[in-house]
Amino acid sequence: MPHREVIIDDRPVRLAVRDHGGSGSPVLLLHGLGGTLLHWDAVAPLLTGAHRVVTMDLRGHGLSGDGPWDWEAVLDDVQAVIDRLGLDAPLVVGHSLGGMVAVRWALRHPDGPGIVNLDGLRSAETAPHHYTGIPHDELTALLAELKALFDAQAEAMARPLPETHAAMLPQRALRTTGEGVYVRPDAALAERIRYDPYFQDGVAAVAGVRCPALFVLATENLPGLPGRVGDLMPALRAGTRRDLLALTADRPHLRVLELAGSHNMVAEQPDQIARAVLGFRTETGAGSRR
Repeated sequence: MPHREVIIDDRPVRLAVRDHGGSGSPVLLLHGLGGTLLHWDAVAPLLTGAHRVVTMDLRGHGLSGDGPWDWEAVLDDVQAVIDRLGLDAPLVVGHSLGGMVAVRWALRHPDGPGIVNLDGLRSAETAPHHYTGIPHDELTALLAELKALFDAQAEAMARPLPETHAAMLPQRALRTTGEGVYVRPDAALAERIRYDPYFQDGVAAVAGVRCPALFVLATENLPGLPGRVGDLMPALRAGTRRDLLALTADRPHLRVLELAGSHNMVAEQPDQIARAVLGFRTETGAGSRR
């Protein structure tokens, strides 16, 4: 089914949107940090038989405009897309950073149809007590190695991309200036998000979610993690799972699903992601709340 491109440019931050069409209740899909709406191209067609499906570039990403990363302003962006496309109380599905936006959306809309959060609860640069199963001294050393890796990535983002690297990325994810081609979001916005307390740990906010919600957790490492950073990830996942299950244990409208895949689950397993979204009402009991 052909999609329709929409630009919303009568507001402080321009928003780029793709309407995949479809019939049924609306679903809005939100990508992660450094992604674009292209992130959903394999998933969206799997949903259009049951839903009207819309994707968007978050501010500072893709073809959307630049603006400060303020969570309430980002939620206003989401609302602007919903209003412009005439979506009636959509199910909001977010991956990674998009999942964190979805949780904030749920807090703003406690009577909404719900959210699906795809591995979007904590960044790896979270507090040490959010890791479990690694001795303190070893954890301290591993976190220092992780910080050095992210610092190097941040420095690279502030420089023009080599031609070979730029050629590997979709044009939508790049910005061209007189100095060269840069990846989006820019280094300043990425740093703002990186050190945001809610980005570092959004698990506690789950306790305030009143609408149905499904949390999908990765169970495997991203392939190709450098050095000993991969040793951190099982401990991060275990800590997140521990804390999330404690919050959801007495809240039957909140469900947890563990998926055999990495944080890159949307690209790795679009069929499984689509199945989770299509089964949302059954998984969470959302149908009984409508």
